[in-house]
Amino acid sequence: MEEPPSVPARSYLRLCRPMFPFYLRQSIPLCYELKSYAVAFLILIVLCGNDTSAISAQSTEARLTELSQQFTEKLGPLVQQHCASCHGSDDPEAALDLSGYQQLSDVTAAHPVWEMILNRVEAAEMPPADSDIQFTPADQHALVQWITQLRQLEAERTAGDPGPVLVHRLSNVEFDNCIRDLTGVDIRPTRTFPVDPANVAGFDNSGESLTMSPALLNKYLAAARQVAEHMVFTPNGIEFAPHPVMADTDRDKYCVKRIVEFYLRQPIDYADYFYAAWLYQYREDRRTSLQEIADQQQLSGRYLQLIWDGLNEHASSVGPWQKLLALWQQLPAKNIVDRQSLQPTQFATSQAAVVAACRELSDYVISTRPQFEPHFDNLQAEGIHKGAQPFVLWKNQQYAANRRTADLSRQELTELDSNRPSEMESAVNSFCALFPDAFYISERGRDYLDTPKEKQEKGRLLSAGFHSMMGYFRDDRPLMELILDEAGQQELDELWRELDFFTAAPQRQYQGFLWFERTDSRTMRDAEFDFARPEDKAALTQPVIEQLAQVYLAKAERNAASPTALAAIADYFKEINSRIRWVETSRLAAEQVQLDSLLEFAHRATRQPRTDAAAESLRGFYRTLRDDEQLSHEEALQDTLVSVLMSPQFCYRLDLLSDSQKPRPLDDFELASRLSFFVWASGPDEELLQHAATGDLHQPDVLLAQTRRMLLDPRVRGLATEFMGNWLDFRRFEEHNSVDRDRFARFNDDLRLAMFEEPLRFFMDLVQKNESVLDLLYADRTFVNRELAQHYGMHDLHFEANEWVEVPLASDFGRGGVLPMAVFLTKNAPGLRTSPVKRGYWVVRRLLGERIPPPPPNVPELPADESLLGKLTLRETLASHRAHENCAGCHDRIDSIGLVFENYGPIGELRAVDLGGRPVDTQAEFPDGSQRSGVSELRDYIRQSREADFLGNFEKKLLSYALSRSLQLSDEPLLRRMREQSLLNEHRIQTLVETIVSSPQFLNKRGQQ
Repeated sequence: MEEPPSVPARSYLRLCRPMFPFYLRQSIPLCYELKSYAVAFLILIVLCGNDTSAISAQSTEARLTELSQQFTEKLGPLVQQHCASCHGSDDPEAALDLSGYQQLSDVTAAHPVWEMILNRVEAAEMPPADSDIQFTPADQHALVQWITQLRQLEAERTAGDPGPVLVHRLSNVEFDNCIRDLTGVDIRPTRTFPVDPANVAGFDNSGESLTMSPALLNKYLAAARQVAEHMVFTPNGIEFAPHPVMADTDRDKYCVKRIVEFYLRQPIDYADYFYAAWLYQYREDRRTSLQEIADQQQLSGRYLQLIWDGLNEHASSVGPWQKLLALWQQLPAKNIVDRQSLQPTQFATSQAAVVAACRELSDYVISTRPQFEPHFDNLQAEGIHKGAQPFVLWKNQQYAANRRTADLSRQELTELDSNRPSEMESAVNSFCALFPDAFYISERGRDYLDTPKEKQEKGRLLSAGFHSMMGYFRDDRPLMELILDEAGQQELDELWRELDFFTAAPQRQYQGFLWFERTDSRTMRDAEFDFARPEDKAALTQPVIEQLAQVYLAKAERNAASPTALAAIADYFKEINSRIRWVETSRLAAEQVQLDSLLEFAHRATRQPRTDAAAESLRGFYRTLRDDEQLSHEEALQDTLVSVLMSPQFCYRLDLLSDSQKPRPLDDFELASRLSFFVWASGPDEELLQHAATGDLHQPDVLLAQTRRMLLDPRVRGLATEFMGNWLDFRRFEEHNSVDRDRFARFNDDLRLAMFEEPLRFFMDLVQKNESVLDLLYADRTFVNRELAQHYGMHDLHFEANEWVEVPLASDFGRGGVLPMAVFLTKNAPGLRTSPVKRGYWVVRRLLGERIPPPPPNVPELPADESLLGKLTLRETLASHRAHENCAGCHDRIDSIGLVFENYGPIGELRAVDLGGRPVDTQAEFPDGSQRSGVSELRDYIRQSREADFLGNFEKKLLSYALSRSLQLSDEPLLRRMREQSLLNEHRIQTLVETIVSSPQFLNKRGQQ
């Protein structure tokens, strides 16, 4: 085992402790391979019509003996005679070795291999036509009949068997998604994990591939620690930041950003309120209230009422109201823009005119308001720096308290209406009260330097404006008084409390004050101040702060400081002491709340019933860290969280564990996990866990209702990404780098991400609208963003930032459905040319489910660059390539399919000539002998000849993904039922999902026997 990482002040073994009992209970490592279970299926039964209950044990034994005898005496030797020369133990072709099948149990255990043999023999493709040894028609019929009977017998006998679903760790994506849903933050802690291997079905969500190693266990520990670094401690519990918050600057950034984002969300644009008032004035339904208009326009009803009152209560106005009301009265009346009397374009133009006029009103307010802003001079006191915290905060407070007041002292103001001074003063005051000089201040420079506001430095978010000291100042009284409702006021108050609580801002601000006063300022350089040093933690205690306040004030009094300055100093020490004490007492009171919050997190993380024993175990673990290891509360909570995330109950799918001797139904919590990991590739949410706790999730109507709810949830992206992405082999396209970017400069990271996103959005839309699975092939629509639209030549579309739109007639641009999506065309091209072989293989193998063996060794490669093919076209080069006798069998089935894509270049762009300047040709002779051209005729071919193959392949892949295992013969009856239900419901995808989640395979688990 690798050496564990260095973990200062923490115990590696302690944090991994939850994993040890789980490993010790296993008699063999979790990374064992799936062993043959065929010995359990030696008794074969023969189908008696559709009534399998009529088969007796005696007839089963007799039929078993008969089939075994047939294999031993005739069919086994027949296979060896005709196939061993190519598929023997020495260098078998297509990696198919048939030498090991000596008895019936060998065949039963390898049913996928014998299904392939059945298909090849039935299609007369084995032995190949050029072989000297051929089956007689009777031998071919006998072999096909024998394999078919064996498969049918086994499938019906074991129908509904849950199968060997191994306990396994969460895949990387499942781990990331669980962390995202638990924390609310997309941390993606598995970025540095090795890529998960896939099982034989192509999915990485099964125990066949998801093993644990010592090195990976170390990565799990690092990932858990990374999540803990995002923990945010609030008065109401724990939350998680989108970035690590271990350092003071990171904590500050998290809290400050949330406050500023709250500010930016608020509707404070005057033009919007003037427009809403205009809508109200000319409302058609006189019963419509101002609040309803405000709700429609997403504005503050409270402030809209004040605006409306202001516009209607100053009819005989003076001062700034005079012009504002004149502009308001000039707005066009509603009958001019009546939709009933104007053409749509005229209406839009007139409506725009109203909006523009409302903007003019807003501009007038914004340009006029600064004339009335009050001004406050710096406080001055001998021996005290004018940038001292008490003085800077006093000045901030004066401005904050007067955002809605007017300064009428300037001479130019008296000229507004010199004949009516008292009325003008009242008008200006009401104007300023309604239109503050700022609703909030999110940036503040060092105002004490008397630098004009427009020249003060920017980017100091929520800063108090100190020099060389951290500190925040809240200045948003107009927003609280005019805009916010009670809920908004409470939310903003809470955000500011969290800033102090989580960042310890008051303590750090006061320490900065002590440093400043002993360095930049001369105030505290005297010996009488030596008891209050910033490096001494005792300086933050209440007695020391109160003592310093007395000494500091005494010096100020000796230096003849003004009463205002003395009051500012006294208020400063009183306020900072109060804030420090609040942080201390609140943090202590919140410890139990935060621990309870972590216990709730653990309940959701472990996906198990809530029990007192589990809660007490975690509480005991936390208490041990505090008492025995002397960790702080925050450190102990972080380590407890790590312990939860290292627990097998979180990072393993224990709902799959066979914990009884016989098969049994999943309990409701196990069913919740199985359902959520299928539909979301993540753990169950609170609603699903609540149904599990209630015990009604296993009820069919509840289960189907929850399934439908989850399919409509945005988290169904997990199904799109993990199922479709792996099935159609584009899951890792975000890392695709084979395109020559010098030749294809337009292929940048944004276009690559857009290509990856297109099929995901298409599939999610398909699922959430419950459309037909066949739309994957035949739909005449797709989804594009700006980058993809430009790539596809859809130049008339217009986009907002990061917007995706549906294109309904995509065939006009050579698109529609998955076949011509750029992600698949680019993924299956070498970079400097197209590849009909890869594109054809992708269609035949991935979409239609046909098994294609790997190419033989020593086959010459085609030129990597299309422009270097010489006189031959790529089509002609492939024709000579197919002349190789070992290549023709497969290439005849895939090349023609790939050639229809030749009008799409190496990055999926439409083209008329190839990179060598030769006209492209999309004509091809298909495997059914027909001549076809282009993607549209490929769709026709699939619709006419291969649609059942596509549907059957989709159903198998979806079932394998849902069950987290490879399919077995016992799943055949379920697949038939899926086909029947799909046919009855127009192949709608939700029908397939609901059939799976209602099946015995999904609802039960195998026993240990």
